Amino acid sequence: MSRLTFKGFKAAGIALVISGSMAACTVFPVPEAPRVMDFPTPPKLNSSSASRSESLRIDTPMASDPYNSSRILAKPQPWEYRIYGGVRWRDTIPVLVRDMLAGAFRASASFQHVVMDPAPGSADLSLSTEINAFHAINQGDSTRVTVSVYGQLVNNRSQGILCSRSFTVSTPAEDKSIDAVVLAFGNAGEQLADELIAWATSCDKSPD
Repeated sequence: MSRLTFKGFKAAGIALVISGSMAACTVFPVPEAPRVMDFPTPPKLNSSSASRSESLRIDTPMASDPYNSSRILAKPQPWEYRIYGGVRWRDTIPVLVRDMLAGAFRASASFQHVVMDPAPGSADLSLSTEINAFHAINQGDSTRVTVSVYGQLVNNRSQGILCSRSFTVSTPAEDKSIDAVVLAFGNAGEQLADELIAWATSCDKSPD
């Protein structure tokens, strides 16, 4: 991983500038990243011991730049983002998180039916989330992945918020390679899904 800087026009005629604020400008198409990575549905989830009779819609999370993109991000300083070159997520981060959560909730059988927006049809409840962190952090010789979301479980009939809570998961990567970092993202997603499912299935059964 390295910071991209202006290298001048080459014979191929491609110029790319990426500043510390992640702004990019080019007069030619940016080459497609040769590697495309997925944020998988957690494979180890078992059926939930608690189950609700309502149907649930998983809304696409809200996110601002740079999280509303397909870049794989690192945050070496609190005020700085960097990107892993030559690799990207298969879709934007909000879509990855939505797909992962929908798959995890379905695998857990914690709700009668689970759908994603923009699928047609109505649902009793909606899980709305905001992404506040989805990046790797280098700490000396180690690297950790942090995923943070703010979640709300909403009654679609009354539009009332049943529960709301922030979730933050941090998991270590075995090394600084992109493969290890992506695996750490997957582990973080599994832990996040476990916590969200446990919270959502019991949110109106005990004080929030």
